[in-house]
Amino acid sequence: MAGPAGGVGEKHGPPVADIVDEVERLGPRDVVLVGHSYSGIPVGQAAVRIGDRLDRAVFVDAGVPADGESFVSARWQGPAAMEAELAGNAGYWAPPAAADFEGRGLTDEQTARIMADATPHPGASLRDPAVLGRPLDDLPATYIKCLPDGPEPSDDVARQRLPSLRHEQSISTRAPAPFRAEMDG
Repeated sequence: MAGPAGGVGEKHGPPVADIVDEVERLGPRDVVLVGHSYSGIPVGQAAVRIGDRLDRAVFVDAGVPADGESFVSARWQGPAAMEAELAGNAGYWAPPAAADFEGRGLTDEQTARIMADATPHPGASLRDPAVLGRPLDDLPATYIKCLPDGPEPSDDVARQRLPSLRHEQSISTRAPAPFRAEMDG
């Protein structure tokens, strides 16, 4: 399934509803949902909603939802820095610049491919508070830390959100080469 863009919040709108609706439409069992960065927030909310169909939620350097909090409110630089970034980019979260990939072991071609596919993310969805409906305590989850900004997840993730989860933590100090997976159907 490809993840659609859109907002989340009390209305359980896209992408949370889109993820849940697609799982319901296809009817699979043993579903694994994967979220990177912002998409950890809607993936975590959807994981709670699909119930016993879920096998595991995987958070790859991702935000982990907390009831009533948004991606902006938990951003490691602080909400004010994120709000300033959104305001400076007409309400959108800008994609990384090519210079942000320097020193990460990527070729010029790999960086160019990432940049060609990168799109700004609507700031409104980043501000919407997560609505969980129940604690994440029994959610089977894996957190994968692979960004070269340190070997551990942020304090917010490690101390406030993941300790209540049954989780496994995988750590890599070298980011994997970028890849693109395309699925049929």
